[in-house]
Amino acid sequence: MADGGESHASLAVLIDFENLALGFEGKGRSRAKKGETFDIKRVLERLVEKGKIVVKLAYADWGRFEHYRTSMHDAGIQMMEIPERGMTGKNYADIQLSVDAVDLCYSKEHIDTFVIVSGDSDFTPLVSKLKENGKTVIGLGTKESTSDLLAGNCDEFIYYEDLVTQVQMPPSLTEAQAPRKKRPALQLLLESIEALQRENKDVMYSSLVKDFMKRKNPSFSEASYGYRSFSELLIDAEKLGLITTRIDQRSGTYVVVGFGTR
Repeated sequence: MADGGESHASLAVLIDFENLALGFEGKGRSRAKKGETFDIKRVLERLVEKGKIVVKLAYADWGRFEHYRTSMHDAGIQMMEIPERGMTGKNYADIQLSVDAVDLCYSKEHIDTFVIVSGDSDFTPLVSKLKENGKTVIGLGTKESTSDLLAGNCDEFIYYEDLVTQVQMPPSLTEAQAPRKKRPALQLLLESIEALQRENKDVMYSSLVKDFMKRKNPSFSEASYGYRSFSELLIDAEKLGLITTRIDQRSGTYVVVGFGTR
């Protein structure tokens, strides 16, 4: 498209929840803050930067993880019930996840990217099979519970501990400079630019930035914050010193160059 629009990857996220939760609460516990629990929201916020998440499945004996049910439900994740190990054997969850992944690979052609949320080396053959079928495979797990074999076979591997915190609004902005009503839009804009930079998007057309903001927050509309157009939001953010923009000479649209100097 002339204004820099581009198609987005369609992601299937499959979570070996027991591996992940036990890796976080067990071996990684010594480095975790007291009382900290695994935050699925942080994971999904990072993955939405990769594309549109169309499938979210998590596998566990949920009777053992009752305290996670609410957060998983709120995140729109389908919780796949795996009977206790004594009834099915330790690899039942791995087998079910792999079967579902292969089924999605063959039956849902629009899914081009699979995210395997686990550090278990048993998923290495699954990763290879998905890649053989032209799929991109992203892995995500904790540093202490992730197999080097699995990490090395994925197209990309993300460590939970490296998930960055959100960029914050400059504390010096006064109410007169940025009214409280507009701050959520400006905050979302900054977070989206940071994420696009993380994904090596060097040319950030206004349409790309807006599409990304709506992917992070589907209810976003600049009109809700008093802006008549998205360009007006960008102009406002630049006046506040939050971002730097330029005009693309060929299309006449705004391009976000990066953050401002505040």
